[in-house]
Amino acid sequence: MEISGTIAHIRYRGDNNGWTVLSVRNEDGELITAVGVVPHLNEGDNVELSGTWSEHPLYGAQLKIASCRIMLPTSVEAVLSYLSSGFIKGIGKATAKQLVDAFGTETLNIIRTSPEKLTKLSGIGKKRAQMIHASYVEKLGMQDIVIGMQQLGLSLPMTMKLFKRYGDECVQKVKSNPYMLIEDIESVGFKTADKIAMEAGFEHESAFRVRSGIKYALSLAVSEGNTCLPRDMLLMFAANNVLNVGVELTESILDAMILEGELVEKRIDDTMLVFLPAMHHLEAASAVMLSELLESAKVLALFDTDHEIRRMEKLHGISLAGKQREAVERSVTDGVLIVTGGPGTGKTTILRFIIELMERQQLRFELAAPTGRAAKRISETTGKDARTIHRLLEYSASEESFVRDNKNPLKADAVIIDEMSMVDISLFHALLKALEKGTRLIMVGDVDQLPSVGPGNVLRDMVDSGSVPVIRLNEIFRQSGRSSIVTNAHLVNEGRMPDLGMYEDFQFYACPSAAVALESVKNLCSDYAYIGKSGEIQVLSPMKSNLLGVFNLNAALQQELNPPSEDKTEYKFGETVFRVGDRVMQIRNNYELEWVKRVASRSAQSGSGVFNGDIGTVMEIDTGSSQMTVLFDDERSVDYSFSLLDELELAYCISVHKSQGSEFSTVVLPLVNGPRMLFNRNILYTAITRARHTVVILGTAECVHQMVNNCNVRKRYSALCRFIIERREGSV
Repeated sequence: MEISGTIAHIRYRGDNNGWTVLSVRNEDGELITAVGVVPHLNEGDNVELSGTWSEHPLYGAQLKIASCRIMLPTSVEAVLSYLSSGFIKGIGKATAKQLVDAFGTETLNIIRTSPEKLTKLSGIGKKRAQMIHASYVEKLGMQDIVIGMQQLGLSLPMTMKLFKRYGDECVQKVKSNPYMLIEDIESVGFKTADKIAMEAGFEHESAFRVRSGIKYALSLAVSEGNTCLPRDMLLMFAANNVLNVGVELTESILDAMILEGELVEKRIDDTMLVFLPAMHHLEAASAVMLSELLESAKVLALFDTDHEIRRMEKLHGISLAGKQREAVERSVTDGVLIVTGGPGTGKTTILRFIIELMERQQLRFELAAPTGRAAKRISETTGKDARTIHRLLEYSASEESFVRDNKNPLKADAVIIDEMSMVDISLFHALLKALEKGTRLIMVGDVDQLPSVGPGNVLRDMVDSGSVPVIRLNEIFRQSGRSSIVTNAHLVNEGRMPDLGMYEDFQFYACPSAAVALESVKNLCSDYAYIGKSGEIQVLSPMKSNLLGVFNLNAALQQELNPPSEDKTEYKFGETVFRVGDRVMQIRNNYELEWVKRVASRSAQSGSGVFNGDIGTVMEIDTGSSQMTVLFDDERSVDYSFSLLDELELAYCISVHKSQGSEFSTVVLPLVNGPRMLFNRNILYTAITRARHTVVILGTAECVHQMVNNCNVRKRYSALCRFIIERREGSV
C-alpha cells in the first residue's frame, strides 16, 4: 500500500530509535495514522509512504511503514507551509514569508546552494544564514542516507541503528566495509552483511570476505559457548557453511590471519585450537590472575579454626560431615577454594558456617551470584546481603565497563560466589581483575549442571586442572535424603533410572503422546492459577521447537492463562503478542535499561541493568507512548520502549538452559520425545534440581529412561584448564 500526503501531526517520536506515530493528510483530504521507524520528520513535510494496513484494538486502522520518502514542495504555497513549520533552525513563520516573498519557488534551492543571498534580507546576517543552511542540509542529508541505505537493501529500522552508530558517514562506512556491521550491530549476521557486500560490488572469493567469514564462524562458536575451535573444524565450517568457497582458499587466508595476529592459534594436547584474540586473552589472563590468588593467601595468626567450628556445631545443633568440615577449614587457609556438590549435600550449611567464621575473625567478605534470582535466594538462605556479580563489580552503563578492576579493586578479605557453574569466562575475568592479591575466592556450585550460557567452561576447567583446591560433597544428608527430588536427582546423575512413583514432591503422569502431554500441562497450570499459585509453577522444556517446545508451550499457556480481554492492553511485536499480565523473561544483558525499585517504608531505589534470565510480569502497555512496563520478580520496575521488545520473550515456559541459577516452587517437565542432543542426562539432572518443593513429569517413562542413558553432550571447546596447568607449571 502506498500513500502520499502532508504530515498533519507528529503524535509520538522516540528520540533514541526513530519510532514515530504520525497523522498524514492524503491527497483526498483524509487523515491517516501511520506508525514505524522513520527519519526525523516534521509537521508540514510532504511524504510518500509504503507499508501494510493493520488494525489496532484501540486506535483502529494504521499503516505500518515499510519505507518513507520526503518529497520537497514545489509550489509557493507548499514552500511557505514547509518553512513555516519551524523545523529549520533560524526560520519562523515571519521569516518564512519573507523568504518566499523574495525568492518564490527557488527558496529551498537558494538555502541549499547560495545561503549568502539570504543576507540581503533584513534581519538575516551571515551567522543566521549559515545556521539556516546547515539545518536544511542536515535534513536533506538524512533523506540521502535513507535512500542510500534502501539502495543497499536495508530497512528503515536498520538505517536508524546505523545512523545512530556511524553518524553522517554511515552510507560510506557501510559500503566500504559491510562486514564491520557484524561486530558493531548486534542484530546483523554474516548473511545480512554479505548481502550488502554483494550489492556494494564485493567479489565472492575476495580475501576481505573470507576473512570476515572466518571471524564470523568463530564468533558463532563463541555464541554457542566455545572460546575456541579446532583448526580443522573451523576450516570446514567456515568454507562450507558460511562462505561456500574452497577449503584451500579458506586455509591460506586463515594462516595469514594467524600470522598477522588477527587470530590466535595454540596447540593443546594433540589439537590445534584457533581463538579470537579477545577469547584467548580472557582465558590466558584469567589463568594468571587465578594462580596469583592461589599463591598469595594470607595466614590468619592465632586463630583456632577447629575450636570455632565445634562452637558453631554446638550452637546450631549441627554436626558437620568430614567433607563439610574440610570445606569450612580451608575457606580460611586457601587462597582459592571450590566447593561442589549436588542437591542436598550441604552446600548452604557450609556457606552459613564460612560466613559466621569470617564474621568471628572480623574479616570483610562479599557474597554474590551470577543472577538476581540466585542472589536473592542465597540472601534468604544465609540471612546476609548478596548481590549479582555485576552489582558487586559496579557495572557502568555509560562507560560500558566495570568500575571495580585492578586499578579500583574490591576492598574485601574474601569473596564468595554461589552458582559458579553459570559464570562465563568474560565475567570470571572481570571478577578476578577486581580482586587484590591476598583476597580469598570461594566458589560454590554444581559442576554436573549445564555450563554457562556465555562462552567458557569455567567451573569444569578449574576442577579438571587439578591445580585448584576442590571439595566434592557426595553425601546426601538424612533430612534432605527424605526428599524424592534430591534422591532422584542423584540417581539421574549416577546414570540410574529415577523412581517414577507418585510422591508428594516428585510426581510422574504417563502421557502417551505430545498432544496429551500438552493438554496435561495446560490443565495443571490452570489448576495452579485457579487456586492463586500461578507464580509458584514453572514449565521447563529441553527444546525450543516442536509441540512441547518453548515457543509452542508459551503460546498455548498464554492463551490458557492470560487470554485476550477488553480490559487487557496488548501489543504484537514480530510473532509475539505481549499482553498485560504475561510472564516474560529478559533474553540478553542490557546494562543501560533503567529500573526503579519501590520498597515499603523506604525511599525508592534506582539503577540500571537488566540481565539475561531475569523474569517478571507485564504490568502496563501504553500504545500511545509506545512503552511497556515490566515488574521483575525482585521488585524492579522497568519501562521498555517497543523497539526493545526483541529483548523479551514469554516465560510461561522457559528452556532448561535458561533456568540455570533459578529455583522454582514447582517445576513441570513435559517429556515425550525430542532431539537426542538435547534430551540427555545433563539436561534432565539440571531440570530436576531447579525445583524447590515439587517436580511434575508429564510424559513417558521410555523418554526419561533414554535421557538417563544418554551422555551425548555437545563438546564445549575451551582452554582455561590447560592455561591454568601451564601457569602452575611455570611455562606461561
